[in-house]
Amino acid sequence: MVGQPINLVLQQTVSGEKILMSVRLRLQRHGAKKRPFFRLVAADQRSPRDGRFIEMLGTYDPLPDPPDIRLDGERVDYWIGVGAQPSDTVRSLIRKWKRGEAVIDLSQEGAEAAALAERAAARKAEMEASRKKATEAAKEAAEAAAKAAEEAKAAKEAEEAAAKKAKEEAEAAKAKEAEEAKAAEKKAQTEAAKAAREEETKELAEKAEEAEKAEEAEKAEEAEKAEEAEKAEEAEKADDAEKADDAEKADDAEEAEKKDEEKKDDEG
Repeated sequence: MVGQPINLVLQQTVSGEKILMSVRLRLQRHGAKKRPFFRLVAADQRSPRDGRFIEMLGTYDPLPDPPDIRLDGERVDYWIGVGAQPSDTVRSLIRKWKRGEAVIDLSQEGAEAAALAERAAARKAEMEASRKKATEAAKEAAEAAAKAAEEAKAAKEAEEAAAKKAKEEAEAAKAKEAEEAKAAEKKAQTEAAKAAREEETKELAEKAEEAEKAEEAEKAEEAEKAEEAEKAEEAEKADDAEKADDAEKADDAEEAEKKDEEKKDDEG
């Protein structure tokens, strides 16, 4: 509670001169709204009420009944002895202390206060260690949770990636199978068309061969008929020639006979 004491004459340089500070003992308000709590401080009179102070001399809590008043009597006497002026409220609190009323003199509680302070410091250190341990445990738990979440996320992503890959592979296999089936069907159609063309070509060739043979047979038959006709014509011509020759011979014989008759007539 005791701050660093300073003299009333402070080493402040203003135009190279020392200035005597006017010190006042007053209350500095703290606490929440409607629950005030005050510190009794020695402060430069020029400082704001709740601003910087030179030394804290005690505390004042008006809410309990009776109010809780604690001050360091030795330091209060020191400051009053060097000329510090207390405010009206502080003066009232000092009177109560002087009269021995319910005011705790912190200067008489030195050993007890030191022990309490030591215990408080130990308790604070213990609490700080517990807080630090809890913070570290919470941090480790958070890190473990974050790691587990990251691992779960990674596992989920890996599972999703595997499922996606499997789906893509299945779709690719299905597409490949469909493409192969389509290619096989096309090949079968091509081979069937080729076989049909070959069969048709074969049939046409056979028909052409048959037609050629028929044509050759027809030509041979026609040639045979022509030859027979020629032979018949030649035979007919020969017969006609023979007939003509016979007729001519007959005519010659008749002519000869006529001549013989005429000769006979002439002779007769």
